[in-house]
Amino acid sequence: MKFGLNFFPSFTAADATTAQYYDQCVRLAVRADELGLNSVKTVEHSFYDYGGHSPNPCVFLSAIAARTKRIRLITGAVIPAFHHPAHLGGDLAMLDNMSNGRLDAGFGRAFLPKEFEVFGVPMSESRPRYEEGIEMIRRLWTEDRVTAHGQFWQLDDVHLMPRTVQKPHPPIWLAAISSKESFDYGAKHGYNLMIVPYASKPGLLSQLVSDYRRDWAANGHPPGAEQIQVAAHCYIAEDRDEAMAGFERITKRYIETFGEAVQSWAGKTSDQYPGYDKLVASILATTPESMLAQNSAYVGTPDDVVRQIEKTVSTLGVVEPSMQINFGGSSDAEAFRTLELLATKVMPRLP
Repeated sequence: MKFGLNFFPSFTAADATTAQYYDQCVRLAVRADELGLNSVKTVEHSFYDYGGHSPNPCVFLSAIAARTKRIRLITGAVIPAFHHPAHLGGDLAMLDNMSNGRLDAGFGRAFLPKEFEVFGVPMSESRPRYEEGIEMIRRLWTEDRVTAHGQFWQLDDVHLMPRTVQKPHPPIWLAAISSKESFDYGAKHGYNLMIVPYASKPGLLSQLVSDYRRDWAANGHPPGAEQIQVAAHCYIAEDRDEAMAGFERITKRYIETFGEAVQSWAGKTSDQYPGYDKLVASILATTPESMLAQNSAYVGTPDDVVRQIEKTVSTLGVVEPSMQINFGGSSDAEAFRTLELLATKVMPRLP
């Protein structure tokens, strides 16, 4: 199995400064590279303590690229709806060059109404902008000169610079939670998936993943070549009670920041996000205990975490756990202990 780190900032000024968080992330990424983890990933969000310390994943991952040798760098995810495809495609191509071909390009639709409001993008245009942007970027990466007249963007004889290192282009990933359209779109085009179990219904998610794997092969892509990342909070200690107590403390801060951000959904609906009012209510009702009960967090001793990951694999098939190990104001001691135990006492038991 492959394993990765998921850097999703979710802390307040009482926990750390933004600069301190970045410093911790870079040091964790360097150690993850040394320990043989496969990937590091970060998100694009703005305006809230939930994710807002990471408005530009390319800048963040460039700093990590300069300090690491082999680990993959995943934008998890950048938002095509908020950027011109020629600009975003160029930023990603630049990162692919700065990392000498280590970029995995992950794209998402965004879901916080405040972000759409500030950037002047109607939520009703979320999916068409997302799909149009991805396909224009893919063409800019693979064709010498591109002319494309879309619904939202126009390209006339555009030669993107720089060219990507990876040919025909970096691997493409899609963030997907509960919208069947996202899973279907990935299967149709041969794009990998980044999923978030704690934000979806377990039974629904397993069905969506099963359908995605089936439709991937039905669309002519090599069977078994699809890749799926599972974002999960992770807290490991040799003592189970210590792990549970630490996880509960920092998860409460995570839920606090998440709750503040999703409050922007109050009184809003969108046909592009059916059922998100119920999803938001579910998120607001999340507790550390409920996350453990639905196996959407890996917490406890190394033995506990091995069993939890095996349960995920039995439900979803082979996946790459993308571990969020520094969140809610985690200390250096907590985050690095989890990383070391993950690499030395969990990963070797999950070939």
